[in-house]
Amino acid sequence: MKIYHLADLHFGKSIYGLSMLDDQKYWTEQFLKLCREQKPDAILIAGDVYDRSSPSGEAVALLDHLLSEIAEMSIPVLMIAGNHDSGQKLAFASSILNRQNIHIAGVAKREIEHVVFENPDGYGEVTVWLLPYTYPEQVSLLLEDEEIRSYDDAVRKLINSQPVDFTKRNIIVAHQNVTANGIEAERGGSESMVGGVGQIDYSVFDGFEYAALGHIHSAYPIGRNEVRYAGTPLCYHFAETRQQSKGPVEIILNEKGSKPEIRTIPIEPLHKMRCLMGTKDEIYSLLENDTGRGEYFGITVSDQRITPEINGYIKELLAARESLVLELISSYTAFANRAAAADRQSVENRALEDLFSDLYTEQSGGTPPSKDEYEVMQYVGEMVRNQDAHQPYNPACIDQILSFTAKIKGETE
Repeated sequence: MKIYHLADLHFGKSIYGLSMLDDQKYWTEQFLKLCREQKPDAILIAGDVYDRSSPSGEAVALLDHLLSEIAEMSIPVLMIAGNHDSGQKLAFASSILNRQNIHIAGVAKREIEHVVFENPDGYGEVTVWLLPYTYPEQVSLLLEDEEIRSYDDAVRKLINSQPVDFTKRNIIVAHQNVTANGIEAERGGSESMVGGVGQIDYSVFDGFEYAALGHIHSAYPIGRNEVRYAGTPLCYHFAETRQQSKGPVEIILNEKGSKPEIRTIPIEPLHKMRCLMGTKDEIYSLLENDTGRGEYFGITVSDQRITPEINGYIKELLAARESLVLELISSYTAFANRAAAADRQSVENRALEDLFSDLYTEQSGGTPPSKDEYEVMQYVGEMVRNQDAHQPYNPACIDQILSFTAKIKGETE
């Protein structure tokens, strides 16, 4: 059985002030061409289909085009919502789409949605389980289990409550921050609210022939080769240029007990993204002798500040080759400015509960929050991160939040 694994499409995304829709449309056509030529048996899309919970009309139209063309090829699509998606919006009209072999799991349910392929390759049944982005409070309500506190507990207990027949072949599609013994996967550069948040161990997926993951923007196995992030289809950050190639992950399932064959199929982007770093003269020399066209550049000048003359010359030089400078910075600036930029970056990459914890510690004279208080902070952070999921909140936890807020107010006034 041949399967394509995609994730983190982020349709509608802008980077460095530039809309990526044209690049995403081009990539979509190249992927559809690949599907027509190779005819996979199924396509898995592991969340963050859109870049925001209320996507633009153009982003919605692009997903509609992708799914419509795949449906015309009679290739089943199995898709879940990620933390950037509104699960209920993404799964709109899912009962109708099911008839077109497009299966969408928008919000986690007590019984994980799954699709059974009876005998796609002569080796027997394959079941694909669809687990959208999930957080502890949500699963606690679904399973009526107040002991669930961590992401690992939530996902592990929810999977263990399902009637999975591990004597047959099973695949799971999930969108979580999966780690191997506490070590996170290599991040791609353009993730938000990931570092240290919501970790689950890869052993949660033991027994599955393949775990198709979304959330981390690098294409990367975690723990074992069959637990894998597909990564983004395009570079959404200059840090991602270190990856050799981007494209769908192809999985060939064979008989039960054998390892699947896994490879990445590169799809060349409309605009290649490149990083250059060096002195002004080195940058000039590289650009003057370069023959690339239609590229996106991030350039760091190391020996002097960016003057209007340097800015104008570099941009004019690249514009003649239909290339764009998305980032032009200097590493020669005062250390204070660089430190400030680093501080801003560290804030952007930290979880809300950790920022709240720091504020509490500062306001309380150096006393950090207790374990129970930090857990409430985590819950508040999840309420913010999942505000579009439209899930009911636990009234007891709401009372805790109100009580904790009153306590903070009383201690800091």
